[in-house]
Amino acid sequence: MNTSALNPTVISPTAVLAVDVSFSDDALLVRLSDGREVSVPLEWFPRLRDATPKQRAHWRLIARGIGIHWEDVDEDIAVTTLLRAGWMNVERASEPRKRPRRQKK
Repeated sequence: MNTSALNPTVISPTAVLAVDVSFSDDALLVRLSDGREVSVPLEWFPRLRDATPKQRAHWRLIARGIGIHWEDVDEDIAVTTLLRAGWMNVERASEPRKRPRRQKK
C-alpha cells in the first residue's frame, strides 16, 4: 500500500526541491534543497525575461518546492524542468569550483 497517498506531507527522500529564487541580469537562479544552484537564461522563459524586477520578486514555491509560481506574470516552472540534462549550469553552493587538471606534456 502506498502510504504517501494517505499522508500528503510525506515527500520522497530522493526529491529535490527549490528553496530559494533569485535573478541576475540575464538568468534565473534557483537554490535547491541538496545544495546545488541551477542557473538558466531568462531567454528560455519570455514571461520572466519581460517582467519587471518587482514582478520577478513576487514568487512563491509550489507544493513546498516542486516548482515556482509567479502570479503577476502567470508563470510556473517545475524543478524537474530545470534539472533536464544538457541545458543547465549547476554548482554546489558549498563546493568551490575545481580547475581542470592540466595534461602533462
